[in-house]
Amino acid sequence: MNEGLPLPTLDVGRLADVWVYLSTTPLLGLTVTLLVYHGAFLLYRRSGFHSLANPVGLSVIALGTLLWATGTPYATYFEGAQFVHFLLGPATVALAVPLMEQLARIKRLWLPMLGALVVGTLAATVTAIGVGWALGASKVTLASLAPKSVTAPVAMGIAEKIGGLPSLTAVLVVCTGILGAASARWLFDALRIHDPVVRGFALGTAAHGIGTARAFQVNEESGAFAGLAMGLSALFSAVALPLVAGWLLRWV
Repeated sequence: MNEGLPLPTLDVGRLADVWVYLSTTPLLGLTVTLLVYHGAFLLYRRSGFHSLANPVGLSVIALGTLLWATGTPYATYFEGAQFVHFLLGPATVALAVPLMEQLARIKRLWLPMLGALVVGTLAATVTAIGVGWALGASKVTLASLAPKSVTAPVAMGIAEKIGGLPSLTAVLVVCTGILGAASARWLFDALRIHDPVVRGFALGTAAHGIGTARAFQVNEESGAFAGLAMGLSALFSAVALPLVAGWLLRWV
């Protein structure tokens, strides 16, 4: 039926023109980021949404390898990728929508959630500094490690204030989120924690945005409380962690 119709051909020259154009503009970083994440998400879906195939982790590895292989400075890449970074703000605000559906439950559980938030946030900081100190990490590394469980923009600000390296903190935050998202289900099952509210709130406290995204994939109720925990943890950490971490760092 299709005899006589020309087969589609790949216009290499046009693709080369597109590449040359993108390479001279900040759009290259944005385009590469979106393409890499799309490919990583396809692999994530093909794996049956296995937690170890987290698309953020796969994207970080792929982008890091690409920048290293091409000798592209991170600052050059980030000129375009910053547009994706900007969208973190609106995405975080959008978490208020599912929270409104859980407002009645939040009012009933505000006291235990407040206690869990304070204990969970401080425990993450104290254990991070303690383990790092036991392994012989420098004070700069310890200061960078302290806010690892807080969402990246807030964590980087805290690290800078207490003498850490914001760039190192950003890497540690991503690693913490990926590890939390990958291991949370098995840990909760081992501890026989089945309440979606508890699972979501704990995941949001310990693994910030990446953990919250994972919680939404499992259960919308878990995702809503993970988003609440992530926001409250960032607020509490911005006030308390510089004081707590600064005090601990003076003693190690």
